[in-house]
Amino acid sequence: MKKKLLMLTVAGGLLASSAAIQLPFVEAVGNGPNYGGHETVRTAILHTYEEMVAFLKEQDAKQEQMELEVIGQSIKGRDLYLVKYIKNPDHPTILFLTQQHGNEQLTTEGALEFIKHLGTRKMKDVLNHVNVLIVPMLNPDGAMGDVDFPLDDYIASGDRHLTRYNAVGADLNRDHVNKQYPETKALHNNVLRKYHIDYMIDLHHQGANSERDGKLVSGSILYPTSPNADEEVVYRSKQLGAVIFDAIEPTGWGHLGKYVGGSSEAIGRNGIAVEYGISTLLFEMRGMSDHYIGSYVIGQKSNGYLIRQTVVALDAAVRAIADGSIHEKDVSFWDTLPYQERRSE
Repeated sequence: MKKKLLMLTVAGGLLASSAAIQLPFVEAVGNGPNYGGHETVRTAILHTYEEMVAFLKEQDAKQEQMELEVIGQSIKGRDLYLVKYIKNPDHPTILFLTQQHGNEQLTTEGALEFIKHLGTRKMKDVLNHVNVLIVPMLNPDGAMGDVDFPLDDYIASGDRHLTRYNAVGADLNRDHVNKQYPETKALHNNVLRKYHIDYMIDLHHQGANSERDGKLVSGSILYPTSPNADEEVVYRSKQLGAVIFDAIEPTGWGHLGKYVGGSSEAIGRNGIAVEYGISTLLFEMRGMSDHYIGSYVIGQKSNGYLIRQTVVALDAAVRAIADGSIHEKDVSFWDTLPYQERRSE
């Protein structure tokens, strides 16, 4: 029997509501630091795969409601993990998926902070009404730079580079129809087909220079856009987006745009909605942890608010599903939310 433990909160401040979550703060995202060739971007400040596994096992030992499951292995043989909080299988279930692209790690850092948050007593009652699944790093080979192609032109400094692709250069977020690679096979066979999932947020990073209304965005969101997606599934996806938008936009440091995304069902947001009837939301954070294109990389001084944004978003989604308020969300904001544009460099 796991010991009950009141977990330490993120930076001493994760409280009952998403608005009260405290993490390292910077000024409004539009003024947040970018890489721009002016600072060193170090990979050492990010969890390695091994450090992430150690963290998950430590939290699993501490948290009574948490279970840890290995759902498969990457091409290089790294175990792929699923974090589970399942009180009642009949309760609504949300899946959070991070790092399909290995160089998009701040969402994983946020997910790990959120796992600590879920272990606090203040979340115990919330978890009595909603099930939470988290895949915190679907592409560990890319995240560790353990790939069969050169990364010499990548920007970050440290003991490893991080790349979008898996070990053989494949984009996992274009493999949701063929399911050719072991990482996507594991996700589909041992998560999407095994559990009854109602909602999914697929967390990614985009370039650092996208803007809305003349201000750099902190991220962007989009619902399924495949013409084959069921209308009710898309509507619920838009409600999930409304939850996230309403949690982030009023903060003063968050500023979201509408993502410009394709309709291919090889993309997770689309394919998973069509195949399983899961309401999905793409959430793209600003900037990447490493890349060979400088304008895609975010300065590491921006890490604090992007991690904070992830935690706030995940907390808001879980609470809205748990108390049923997600079903009351007005989706009309999508009609006026502008598509983000790329700022001239």
